[in-house]
Amino acid sequence: MTRFILSFLGGIFSWIVTGLFFAALAIGGVFWIYSRDLPDHEYLAQYTPKTISRIYSGEGRLMDEFATERRIFAPIEDIPDIVKWAFISAEDKNFYSHQGFDARGIAGAIWDAIRTRGQTLRGASTIPQQVAKNFLLGGERTVERKIKEMILANRLVNTLPRDKILELYLNEIDLGYLSFGVASAAQTYFNKTLSELTVEEAAYLAALPKAPYSYHPVKNREAAIARRNYVLREMYQNGYIDAETMKRAQAQPLRTVQGGDYPSFKSNLPPRDYFTDEIRRQLSKSFGAEEFFGGGLTIRATVDPEMQLQAARALQEALEKYDRNLGVWRGTRRTIPAEELADETRWRSALAEVDVPRDIPGWLPAVVLEVGERSARIGIEGVSDDDDGHWIPAEDVTWARKRQADGRLGPKAKRAGDLVSVGDVVLVTALTDKDGTFKRWSLRQVPEVQGAFMAMDVHTGRVIAMQGGFSYQSSVFNRATQAMRQPGSAFKPFVYAAALDSGFSPATIVVDAPIEVDTPEGVWRPKNASNKFYGPTPLRTGIEQSRNLMTIRVAQEVGMDTVARYAERFGVYDRLEPYLANSLGAQETTLFKMVAAYAMFANGGERVEPTLVDRVQDRWGKTVYRHDRRKCLDCADPNLPPGRAPRIESNRERVMDPVTAYQLTSMLQGVVQRGSGKGVNLPVPTAGKTGTTNDAKDVWFIGFTSNIVAGCYMGYDQPRSLGRGAYGGTLCVPVFNAFMQEAVKKYGGSEFKVPPGGHFIKINRFTGERLPDDAEGDYVQAEFFRDGMEPIFGIGAMVDGGFAMGQNLPLYSYGELGGDEGDTTVTTSSGKKAVIPKKADFGTVSSGGLY
Repeated sequence: MTRFILSFLGGIFSWIVTGLFFAALAIGGVFWIYSRDLPDHEYLAQYTPKTISRIYSGEGRLMDEFATERRIFAPIEDIPDIVKWAFISAEDKNFYSHQGFDARGIAGAIWDAIRTRGQTLRGASTIPQQVAKNFLLGGERTVERKIKEMILANRLVNTLPRDKILELYLNEIDLGYLSFGVASAAQTYFNKTLSELTVEEAAYLAALPKAPYSYHPVKNREAAIARRNYVLREMYQNGYIDAETMKRAQAQPLRTVQGGDYPSFKSNLPPRDYFTDEIRRQLSKSFGAEEFFGGGLTIRATVDPEMQLQAARALQEALEKYDRNLGVWRGTRRTIPAEELADETRWRSALAEVDVPRDIPGWLPAVVLEVGERSARIGIEGVSDDDDGHWIPAEDVTWARKRQADGRLGPKAKRAGDLVSVGDVVLVTALTDKDGTFKRWSLRQVPEVQGAFMAMDVHTGRVIAMQGGFSYQSSVFNRATQAMRQPGSAFKPFVYAAALDSGFSPATIVVDAPIEVDTPEGVWRPKNASNKFYGPTPLRTGIEQSRNLMTIRVAQEVGMDTVARYAERFGVYDRLEPYLANSLGAQETTLFKMVAAYAMFANGGERVEPTLVDRVQDRWGKTVYRHDRRKCLDCADPNLPPGRAPRIESNRERVMDPVTAYQLTSMLQGVVQRGSGKGVNLPVPTAGKTGTTNDAKDVWFIGFTSNIVAGCYMGYDQPRSLGRGAYGGTLCVPVFNAFMQEAVKKYGGSEFKVPPGGHFIKINRFTGERLPDDAEGDYVQAEFFRDGMEPIFGIGAMVDGGFAMGQNLPLYSYGELGGDEGDTTVTTSSGKKAVIPKKADFGTVSSGGLY
């Protein structure tokens, strides 16, 4: 009997051993089969995750961030132990001892699933397994993926140090709110760095990998606290913290950014604007979108934050003033349902969700809560209601008329209810008296008319300010770089530059007389803005008074092919079609290109490339782009005498002769002193040129000092006339003036540098005749001529461009200067007063207009 029992047990044991052998063989075969063709895990040793690219101002202030995955890479040595302990306790307490997978954990998870008939499914993946899944495999739930995951996890722990695996995990894990990695999550949830986290905060972050969107700190607050406290308990049981620390941390409330306990990190960032978005657009092309949004680039912008604010303010004030003068009320065209208005909490929540611009200084969103007999009561975002509420009085709306349903304008408003209704979302600003005390709330609206402004250093090309429209949040379209518009008369300096390099001088006489040109569309008869002709006139007067007919004759004389080459050399166009109408600025370009081209006049003719970025560094701090490549010869000299600037060696291409650049600059100074840009009022020498296209669809002014060039453009996005009285001199010159008043205080300015190779001769600026060296008076102009050039003065140097001069025109027309910006009174050489006539309003080509 004993022998039988032993024999039976021996048989059973043999079957068990045989079964186990074949089971092990089968499992081994399965693992061998799946171990083939697995992804290469060794590249993880050099893995560089996607990280945030950040833009900083010149002072090192963070301006903006760009990323597809919001990740801040943190090396393992910079991650505090408390954070490591929290994640190891929550996800893999045997991390430092197992061989990549936890067999006991897997067996326990299988048993729980069997025991509860599939009702309890818990993961048993170790940190190496999660790294293998996140980096090398997909997220599908299959047995095949699980086997591959275990194989790769084993290979990882045999290839990489444990801390390297932990570093990969803690920087890759998705912790919700598009925050990848612990450093980014600490900022998202607590607005803290890793080193600033408390024990309970580290435990909450460690609670998130299991289900980041199921432990929301507000919506799922109780579940989030319970999971956090579980992590704290695991940290205690694993010996990382003591019991007292655990109990104290578990007793703490869950304080987060989402719960309103901390300000968000983004709240400390300035709102995104045209400048940083243009950097995004340009660098995405230069470096590629993947590198820009995931390369962890550190970008040093050229922007001057003070000047950027001034540029935005100057343009916004001009656009709003123009819009307000039209007297048409449009509002925001947004409303809040009436049922949301009864309760303050509800209307505030609803108002916060309304898409209206919030980046206009001093403007606040509001909703109309009540319309009274004369006034309207409003609720204002971020402003608490007082006992009497906040009101828009009747006196604030009398400037406007509301467009009716049939498209017609109604009568001028006499009470607030004529413009607004209950539930309307509006924009308001607080008006104050001269002593700064509050006066009333006032309605505001985003103008339909748009524009752009840009300013840059003439020597380095550093763009210090760029405003691409009224409000970035209202329209992200950057009109400084993306809007193709006709520059009008602002293009004429390039025609005159070509002429000066072709043997002309500022004193050359050009005929100002009627022109007829046969075109395939018929006879083209361009005219001056004044609808008058002035006979033979010095070249200087042609540009100062923006004479169309003189410009066309000059272009015809030097050849439009030559003019086109100049425009292309300065970067105004990639290709300028050689039509005479284009000499008046009929072909479209951008403000960005025009301002950069004018900088080359200001700096004496050297090529300068505009840039919004000084330097770009990669994630390791290596400089991968630097804009200014000029050499500073004695910047490192400790013995440089006080007050002496270091010498800069320029290796830039010369695009125009320095004598030509100075002659043109001098003529453009005349535009500011006597011509269409005479509204400029700066304490330093200034030059510039206005532009007003046909029917005033586009108005421009681009001007410069010895240090800064700035330009303004205004017009409707869908081109239409800006109306009577709209000129570059009336709309854009005030913007330039407001900005440059502040820019000059900061960047200074001096007389324009006189280059070698020329000499001064006094001439009569009306007639072009030479004057004695001691001549004085309004009519005297000291012109700069090239050395070795024998100038011909007066009628002997007359140019007609091959067109007939016409009959009965006076040789000289003292005082009748005929600008393109409205009536101007001047003093003639004889001391008499004369009036420059207004722009014609029929059948004419405006200054820089179309035909």
